[in-house]
Amino acid sequence: MKFMVCVSREGMGEFSADDLTLGRLYEVLSPVDSQGMVRVIDDSGEGYLYPAGLFDAVEVQEPTAARLHALLAA
Repeated sequence: MKFMVCVSREGMGEFSADDLTLGRLYEVLSPVDSQGMVRVIDDSGEGYLYPAGLFDAVEVQEPTAARLHALLAA
């Protein structure tokens, strides 16, 4: 499991940033694609594509990743 933290809500273009919270940790569902988009589980609880520049990667150890996954899914 990989996680990213939201560091910006600027430059969304046609996308809505309503379901992103600055400083919040998000679980990554798919890596950054060739168009610079990443799919994360946002505040709505669904997986959506966002510009990868809105996030910074966060490395966590596997036991912590499993706990975070459970907490964020609740």
